[in-house]
Amino acid sequence: MCRLLVVRDDTPFEAGPLVAQFAAAARASKEYQGDGWGCSWQTPNGWRHYHSVTPIWDDRFDHLGATPLLVVHARSAFRNEGIAVENNMPFVDGDLVFAFNGELRGVRITEEGATGAAKLLRFLVRMGSQRTAEGLAKGLALVAGRTRYVRAMNLVIADATTVLVANRFSEDPAYFTMRRVERGTRRMVASDPIDAGGDWTPLGDGVVMELA
Repeated sequence: MCRLLVVRDDTPFEAGPLVAQFAAAARASKEYQGDGWGCSWQTPNGWRHYHSVTPIWDDRFDHLGATPLLVVHARSAFRNEGIAVENNMPFVDGDLVFAFNGELRGVRITEEGATGAAKLLRFLVRMGSQRTAEGLAKGLALVAGRTRYVRAMNLVIADATTVLVANRFSEDPAYFTMRRVERGTRRMVASDPIDAGGDWTPLGDGVVMELA
């Protein structure tokens, strides 16, 4: 399964060093996270995006600039299928970016998309579940109700002003529990801590929240 990072700050920060830390954590993951990666970052002119099939730890980050909001995703392709740059997250839908980590088995929703994550995004948008934590919680409950088994359903969905995070799993909490930290005005949520600081706090199963 994949790895996620979202960073939000009141003032712009350099994205490159944080992505490098995330890349090191992804490389150290117990599951292979080298099936490509992507990131989206806010600028005064809106989102910018970068996607690659290169393993994140073999890529460069010096083209990433300063931003107040960063979403990064390292991919571990399900059954090693669909390894193509267009399947790398974050996915983009209008002013939204979306990144997912998890596995849903026996999903009974009908949406367009080359991957399960792409179909999940389309479903959430169609249900109007993408703008508030309450709406996202309701949308994910609908998905869970139409799914035979939710191994994990962790995600970030964000626009320029609102960042929503969800953490849900049924097994392997050491792997699927996302963690958050606040340091001054900077707020981060990640699949794994990206540094050795001891202040990363588990979100816990069932949490849906806004990273305000």
